[in-house]
Amino acid sequence: MGIGCGGVIVAISRRLRRADTETILRWGLLLGAASVGVGYLIVATIRTDTLAIWDYGTLSSFKNLVYLLGICLALFASFIAVGVMIATLFSRESDRIGRLYFADLVGAGIACAVVVSLISWIGPPATIFLAGLVLALAGVRLAVRGRSRALLPVGVVLAVVLAVCVVRPGVLPQQRADTFKGEFDDSATRYSAWSPIFRVDVVDFGPDRRLLYHDGLLGSVIERWDGNRASLGKFGFDTDPRALPFVVGGTSPKDVLIVGAAGGHEVLTSLYFDAKHVDAVELNPVTHSLVTDKFADYAGHLADDPAVNYVQGDGRSFLARSDDRYNIVWFPAPDSYSATNAATAGAYVLSESYLYTSETIKDSLEHLGGSGVLAAQFGEFDYNRKPNRTSRYVATARHALADLGVRDPSRHVLVATSPVEGGTASLSTIIVKRDPFTTAEVDRFLGALTTMPGATVRYAPGHPVRGESVSAIATLPGNRLDHWYDSYRYDVRPITDDSPFFWHFTPFRDVIADFGKPIDRSDFEVDVGERVLLLLLGIAMLFAAVFLLLPFVRIRSIWTGLPRKRRSALYFTALGLGFMFFEITLIQRLVLFLGYPTYSLTVTLAAILLSTGIGALLSSRYQTRAGPAAWIILGALALLTVFYELGLTPMTDALLSLPLGARVLVALVVLAPLGVCLGAFMPLGLGAVAGLTSHSREYVAWGWAVNGFASVIGAVLTTILAMALGFGVVLALALVAYAIAVLALRGLLRAGPAAAPEGGAEVPVPGALTGVAQEAPVAGA
Repeated sequence: MGIGCGGVIVAISRRLRRADTETILRWGLLLGAASVGVGYLIVATIRTDTLAIWDYGTLSSFKNLVYLLGICLALFASFIAVGVMIATLFSRESDRIGRLYFADLVGAGIACAVVVSLISWIGPPATIFLAGLVLALAGVRLAVRGRSRALLPVGVVLAVVLAVCVVRPGVLPQQRADTFKGEFDDSATRYSAWSPIFRVDVVDFGPDRRLLYHDGLLGSVIERWDGNRASLGKFGFDTDPRALPFVVGGTSPKDVLIVGAAGGHEVLTSLYFDAKHVDAVELNPVTHSLVTDKFADYAGHLADDPAVNYVQGDGRSFLARSDDRYNIVWFPAPDSYSATNAATAGAYVLSESYLYTSETIKDSLEHLGGSGVLAAQFGEFDYNRKPNRTSRYVATARHALADLGVRDPSRHVLVATSPVEGGTASLSTIIVKRDPFTTAEVDRFLGALTTMPGATVRYAPGHPVRGESVSAIATLPGNRLDHWYDSYRYDVRPITDDSPFFWHFTPFRDVIADFGKPIDRSDFEVDVGERVLLLLLGIAMLFAAVFLLLPFVRIRSIWTGLPRKRRSALYFTALGLGFMFFEITLIQRLVLFLGYPTYSLTVTLAAILLSTGIGALLSSRYQTRAGPAAWIILGALALLTVFYELGLTPMTDALLSLPLGARVLVALVVLAPLGVCLGAFMPLGLGAVAGLTSHSREYVAWGWAVNGFASVIGAVLTTILAMALGFGVVLALALVAYAIAVLALRGLLRAGPAAAPEGGAEVPVPGALTGVAQEAPVAGA
C-alpha cells in the first residue's frame, strides 16, 4: 500500500513531476530512512490492549483503536518514500527499464534470502534499522555527488544514528507486549533472544525452574537437573499427567518421539520412565540453543544424554522424513505448561496449526510400532463449560482413523483432564491408538488417574461419560455425529491441511452477528481473534481508500472524464485479489515441504518477485495482440492451478527427503511459471487503459491505485476465506479472479482510440506509461 501510495502521489503532484530526479531521490532516500526509524519507535512504544477495543463507548476502547490505527500507519508510511522514488525512476528512465527493474527484483530476492539469517544473527530491531541505514547511505552518496550542502550533514547524522542502532540495538526501546499478556519480572530475566519464529525470554521462577516466554506468553520451562537419572524422582512424574502415555503401554518404551520438545520437560519424563531412545524435535533455534548450550549446565546436559537425540527442526517434516517406528509419538501443546494461558487463544486463532491436522495424526499413527500410542496435551480455559480444543482434537483423530480404515473409533481413544492451580483451567490428555485399546490398557489408564489429584476421565472405551462432548464425538455414528456438530455451540469439526486453523472455533457468521456487543471478559477466548481480523480488514479498506483512491479528488476533473472506469476497476481489482489468493495459498502449501514458515514465506516471495518481473518484461512482445495472449496465459494459469491443487502435495511429499537447498530449488522451479503468467497481466491492462485517453498518466495511476486497494484487502481476505472455506477454495477463486480479469480486458481492448486532451491538460511525459506499467506488478503484489 505504501509503494502504491507513492506512485499515486507522483501521478497527481505537478511539483514532483517538475522536480529534478536526483533531488527526488536524495529527499526520498533520507525521508524513507527516517520513516523506518520513526516507524519502529512508534510500533515499539505503543502498548495496546486488544480486549479493551471491544468495550464499546469507553475512552479505553477509543484510545486503543487509535493506537492500532497508529501502528498500521507507521508500518505503511515507511514505504511511501520508496514508492515515490520507484515511480519517478521508472517513469523517467524508460530506456533503462530492464536494468532498473531487474536491479529492483534482484535486491528484493537477495533480501528475501538473507532476512531470516539477519533476524537470527542481529535480531529484528537491528534488521529494521539496517534497512533504514541502506537507504540513508544511498542518500548520502547522492548528496555527495550532487554537492548538496543542506542535505549532506543531515544524511550523515541520520546514517550514524541508524548505524548505532544496528550495532547496539540495546539502546532502542523494548517492544511492549499487549496488556492482556501481562508483564514478567525484568529483574529475574536471565536471557532474551530473537529468532525468525518468535522471541524467547528466560525468567527465573524459584531456585529450580526457569520459565520460557514465547512472544510474551508463557510457553515452556527448563527444570534444574543434575544429569543423574536417579534424581528424576524429585519431579513427581508418577502423579503428573505426563505419565499417562507411558502408563498405558505397561512397559518402558523403546522409542519416543517428542514434537515440540521446548525446554525438555517431556524429555525428562521419558528418561524417568526408562525410554531407551528419545527423538526430541524443537522448531525454534533459540529454544534449542538454550538446552544445548546457554543453559546446558542448568538442564543437566540433557541433550548430551546418550538416549536423547535433541534436534532443531520442524516436527512434521521430521516425522515425514523418518522411517522409524515409535512406541510413543507425543505432541505437548505449547500452552500445556500453563493452562491458564489457554485464555489467550485469540492470539492463536490466525495461526495455521499443521501439527494438529488430520494428515499429521494419520502420519503419526503410521509411525507407531506394535502397541504404540499417539499422545497430545492441551490447556483448556474452562473444560466443563467449553472443551473446544479437546473436542476438536478428538474429532480430528476420528477423521484420521477413518482414513486408515478404522470403522469404530470408540475403541481407539482415551481422554482425561487434570486441574491446574488456580481458576477453572485444566490440562487435557488425549491418547490415540491405531489398534483398539485392550482392556488391560484401559484399566491401567483409569488406574493411573486415581493417583493424580483431581484427574477426571472424560472418555475411555467401555466407560463413556454422559454429557461429554468427547464421548459423543468418539461414539456417535456418522449421520448423528454430523447433527451433533451442527447443534454444538462452537465449531469443533476436524481440521485438515487445507484449512489448518485449529484454534478457530467461532464461525464468522456468529462473529459478525455479535460484533456490536462487548466481549465477555470472563470468556475472552471466544471470537477475539476473528474480531481482530475483521477489524484489520476494515482498517485495510479505510487506509486503501484514503491513501490510494481519495487522492484522485485532486484531479477529479480529469478523473471523471476517464472512460470505462467500471470495467478497468473490475480488471485491476481482480488482479489484486487473484494475485494475493495465489501467493498466500502457495506460501501455505510449501510450509511443510520447506520445513519452516519463514523459509516458505521468503522463498515464495523471492520466486514470485523474480518470475513476475520476467513475465512483465516478456509482455512487451505481445502487447499488440494482448487479447489472444491473455486467453493463452489464462489457459496456462488453469493448468497450473490444477497442478497446485492435485499434484503439488504428492510431488513435495515424494521429494521431502531432499536436503534443504534442493527443496528450495524445487520450490523456485514450481513457482516460476506462475510468476511469469501473473506478471503479464498488469502491463497488458495498463497498456489497454492508456490507449483509451490522452490522460494516460492519470489512468495508469488509477489502475495502479485500484490494484493496490484490492491487494491490501486481499491479504486479509485470503485468511478469512481460508478459515471459512479452505485454501483449496481460495486457490480456485484465484483462477476465477483472473478469468474475470481477462473478460474485463477484452472489453477494454475493444474501445476506441484516445481522445484529445481537454482544457489544455498536461500531456504525459514520454515513457511515463512504460515505467509505471513495468513497476505495477510489484506494487500490486
